[in-house]
Amino acid sequence: MHHILSRISSAILALGLLVASAVTAFAFETNARAAWVYDLTTETLLLEKQADVPLPPASMSKLMTLNMLFEALRDGRVTLDTRFSVSTRAKEMGGSTMFLNETDRPTVEELIQGIIVLSGNDACVTVAEGLAGTEDNFARLMNERAREIGMLNSTFANASGWPNPGQRMSTEDLGILASRLIQEFPEYYGYFGQLEFPYDDRAPQNRYNRNPLLKLGIGADGLKTGHTNEAGYGLVGSAMQGNRRLVFVLAGLTSVAERAQEAERVVNWGFRQFSKKTVARAGQEFARADVWMGAETSVGLVAPEDLSVLLPAQNLQDAVATVVYSGPLEAPITQGDKVAELVINRGDMAEARLPLVADRSIARGGFGPRLRTSFNVLRDKILTPEAAPAPTNAPTQ
Repeated sequence: MHHILSRISSAILALGLLVASAVTAFAFETNARAAWVYDLTTETLLLEKQADVPLPPASMSKLMTLNMLFEALRDGRVTLDTRFSVSTRAKEMGGSTMFLNETDRPTVEELIQGIIVLSGNDACVTVAEGLAGTEDNFARLMNERAREIGMLNSTFANASGWPNPGQRMSTEDLGILASRLIQEFPEYYGYFGQLEFPYDDRAPQNRYNRNPLLKLGIGADGLKTGHTNEAGYGLVGSAMQGNRRLVFVLAGLTSVAERAQEAERVVNWGFRQFSKKTVARAGQEFARADVWMGAETSVGLVAPEDLSVLLPAQNLQDAVATVVYSGPLEAPITQGDKVAELVINRGDMAEARLPLVADRSIARGGFGPRLRTSFNVLRDKILTPEAAPAPTNAPTQ
């Protein structure tokens, strides 16, 4: 087998696909200490700045507590109506609060809203103790689960994000977690866009969601703010416009105002500087591949479905796309098998790799095709023998 590259820029141009080659088409500078911006719809990373560095996450780590609670709901260990008891330890938590006390028996649904809207540290401890007995046990379970879902730069010492040397998360891990909450738990995601939660009419001035983007009309619908003196101001956000969803994380900003401004800038940049383009229609053939030992000698390489990529919207130049596969392909081949990739160079962005599949099934050939293949291989070896070594007295060049 050998590697085959088939340049098909003309086929791409027929679809109107354009790609920027200059970084200025989509460069973005942020004041955040660390940042991560991701187009969830097309699975395209748009920006990373110190994204793998573990940092104090403050209340943004409450998303992991919510993940654990959502998993308990999905597994049937609790329901939205399940009531948890409140310990003195939970009641005495400082910082942001749901104003719980030991006589309360909040439901899981109320605790979800208390964590998301009110950022209640007391609600987080109540969930941790209700699911794992103690917050230390819960933190251990959080660490185990984080590894399992690919969050490799995060450690947890508590459920609330209270300052602790063992409480660290990277912006990339926060983005992975946010994407998981959106995709895995759509039935609960609506709580993240909730503007207020007047739990039992306690402390009316503390009933409002701190996410600065929710009222701006830019499609923002989540997820969580965070602030401590150690961490600065941060935000895990998401917004939907048209058929695209962005997920982004900003950490280490200096004020509430700067957090709000940077978050809005990120949303506007992500949607205005990039566009989703359809580059292939289902069944469209991009190339043909030779088939080894098959009843047919070639197979079409086609798009399995409509294929789209995210591209910079300014300073555009012609795209270069390449069909890549290891060939010839060996029979038998089943229609729909992934046998190649359409690789699209997007300039300074990471290249896009889209699957191409076989357009038909090809059975392994009978005696005749196998004999013919063997003859052709033997003929090629005879016609193009390996170069013999030069005589020892041959002049050198």
